[in-house]
Formats: sequence, C-alpha cells, structure tokens
Amino acid sequence: MERSKVYYTDFRTTKFGESMPAKLKRLAHKAGMADIDMNGKFVAIKMHFGELGNVSYLRPNYAKAIVDLVKTLGGKPFLTDCNTMYPGYRKNALEHLECAWENGFTPLSAGCPVLIGDGLKGTDDIAVPVKGGVYTKEARIGRAVMDADVIISLTHFKGHEMTGFGGAIKNIGMGCGSRAGKKDQHSAGKAYIDPGRCRGCRLCQKECANGGLVYDTQAKKMTIDENHCVGCGRCLGACNFDAISFAEDQAVAVLNAKMAEYTKAVVDGRPNFHLSLIMDVSPYCDCHGENDAPILPNIGMFASSDPVALDQACADACMAAEPLRNSVLGDHLHEKGFHDHHDHFKNTTPESEWETQLIHGEKIGLGTRRYELIYMK
Repeated sequence: MERSKVYYTDFRTTKFGESMPAKLKRLAHKAGMADIDMNGKFVAIKMHFGELGNVSYLRPNYAKAIVDLVKTLGGKPFLTDCNTMYPGYRKNALEHLECAWENGFTPLSAGCPVLIGDGLKGTDDIAVPVKGGVYTKEARIGRAVMDADVIISLTHFKGHEMTGFGGAIKNIGMGCGSRAGKKDQHSAGKAYIDPGRCRGCRLCQKECANGGLVYDTQAKKMTIDENHCVGCGRCLGACNFDAISFAEDQAVAVLNAKMAEYTKAVVDGRPNFHLSLIMDVSPYCDCHGENDAPILPNIGMFASSDPVALDQACADACMAAEPLRNSVLGDHLHEKGFHDHHDHFKNTTPESEWETQLIHGEKIGLGTRRYELIYMK
C-alpha cells in the first residue's frame, strides 16, 4: 500500500493577522478537504463537546473554521456527537445539548446546527455492516451520522486511560456509536440492574426484544433473565435513572480493534476527511468532568483523508515531544523505580495500550500506518 499524505502545521502564526482557526481552515483546504464534492450535501462534523467541568476540549472557534469551509464548498454542515454509555451530562440528547451549549457550541458560535447523532435516549441508531470485521459484523451507529452524505472528524488528540490516546479512530468509532454501540465495544457481557436505582417504570422492558427483562411484581423492580438477555444494550438508553449497567470487561486490544471496525462502518462508502489538533494534551479523555495538566506541549494541527495514517503521525509527533514536568507523565518519570516504557501514553497510564487500533485498522483496510508528512507554514 502506498504511503498516505498527512499534512501538518504548527501553532505559529507567521502570517500577520492570520488566526489559528484561519490557519486550520487553510490546512484543511491544502490537505484535500476542498476536493470533496459537498455541494448540496449534508456534512456531519464529528467532534467531542467536552464533559461539563472539563476545559481541555477543542474551542468552538476551530469547529466554526471547518463549518465555514464546508459552507464555502456548498455543503450543509452540522456538528454532532452521540450519547455516552456512562452517567454524566451527555447521556441523553437534552443534557448533551445543554452541555454543548454551556461549553460554547451553539448555532451562533459554530455557525451551524448541533445535532445529537443517536437521538433523545441514545436508541436512534442503525445497524451498519462492517466489511472485513473480525469482532463486529454490524455496528450500531447513530442514525443522524449515517444519514449524512459526508463525514468529517475534528479531533482533540489527547491521552486516554484505556486506549492510550484518543485520536481520529476513537473520535469516530467510539464517538459515533450509539449507547448500544458503545456498550458493544466496551463489553460482551449481560446487563446488570441496580435495585436501589430502579424505579420500576418498565420503560426498559419496551426496548427488549428477547425476553431478557422480567418485572418483579412483588419488589416492583425490573430484573435480568440471564438465559434470554443477549447483551444488546438497548435497555441502557431507555433507563432514565442510570439503573442499568454493563461491566467494561473487554481487553483493551479487543476494544481498540472494535473501535477500528466501528470507524470503518462509519466512513465506508462515502467521502470522509479527518483533522486532529495536538494541543492541551490532557492525560485522560475529555469525557472526564475535569482535566489534569497537559502531559505534552502543544505540537500542531494535522489533516488527512486517512484516519489510520493521521493517528500514526500524531502518535509519532507526541513520542518525539519532551514531556512536561508538572504533569502525571512528568511525575511518573521522576518516581523512584518507575519502569520507563519509552512511550509517553503508556508511561502516563501503564495499563493502557494504543497500537492495536492502528494495526487492526490497517488489517481491515481502514487505512495505512505508512505516511508522508507534508509541512505547511
């Protein structure tokens, strides 16, 4: 396979009067985003709006730069993300939108609508076949994401406590999965109901097509029938009280592989383009309601039509950077007896692992790890 082109620019503004968002727009244009036919097309711009309390997510200014370029090309853009599997401020569309607005993502600031891709409760999804999938034959993807004609990922490249880093593959694969899709990637187990949280409303039972939920009339609580529960996760999005959960018991390597397969389901068969900004490199995901000090300095902005090559280039750039002392990474490297993995992300969270998402992505034809880095001033 030929090397993919990855375009890169730093955070210097050598052109007088050019803002960083304007530079991002110029990078996207140069890297080939302007070559995509968007005239009259619906364009989904997938990004993370940040959990409430977190301030390391990408600023709305960068989203607006990409929105403006899409509009210039005749496209109809919208910002999107799907609901989370865990309790928080983004587990249903109402709270998710309020969180996005509070973090600055409004139609006024972004220049386009903000849509939650899997609907009100995270159940509005579609089963998408995964061509060449090893772990996933059908990915559960938010319907609005799949209804779009073009998909663009705008990613805050940062650390992650399980997958080592959160790049384009995680932004698309995990991010575009509905609540059932996220459960599928994280766990192959059965549902568990916390009787202390269950209100006996029976809304979840309406979502179960397999007889896996049984209502206890005496206790007035819902229970799980282990023999019939298939672990589909549909009940997860139906519960308003966070009473239903699934153990996150998948090995990281399998999780990474599933993320790559979900990414392939999202991008297969339609134009796609990917941008990643290595800045405010927090040690953990933007899903946290807080963020620790950056582990690495701000490096730059990257763009490519190949998500695998893009993630590899960003990972390589991070590995070449000098760790910041006042950070989790810096602390670990100065701990007596700490085992140096010679990997900034693994040194931050030793139990994490990131390379398998790229290896598997390449294996299933999502992209290539071989790239040509092209610098733009």
